[in-house]
Amino acid sequence: MFVQAKELATRAHQGQVDKSGQPYIGHPARVAARTRDQGDGNQVEAVAWLHDVVEDTEVTLADVESAFGAEIAQAVDAMTRRPDEEPDRYYARVADNPIALRVKRADIADNLDPERTARLDPATKARLAAKYEHALAQLAGRSAK
Repeated sequence: MFVQAKELATRAHQGQVDKSGQPYIGHPARVAARTRDQGDGNQVEAVAWLHDVVEDTEVTLADVESAFGAEIAQAVDAMTRRPDEEPDRYYARVADNPIALRVKRADIADNLDPERTARLDPATKARLAAKYEHALAQLAGRSAK
């Protein structure tokens, strides 16, 4: 399952770069590796690969559900920010889905990785550090239902 998710994410994110100018697909790859290292299983790894495709590409939630089923689509949906959504509402939705919660924690860990943040300009680095500190505080102690 995660192999197909990797293939879809790689196609969907082709040509995109992250804030430091690196190919974007490296981020989902690292998040997926973190979930694999934690032994979270194929479904969690698949969502890790797919966690940004609906938000950042032309892939729709219906596409994800058609290819991977309802459980994966629900987790990807929980990971997908809505336009003008308050951050705390987003984090509550993530925390309500066990797979999304595991992936979000791996996502934040990657986003805060010192090797990655070292390539950012100071203002971006400070802004993202504050954002992810808040996210971790909102997710701390929460366990999915």
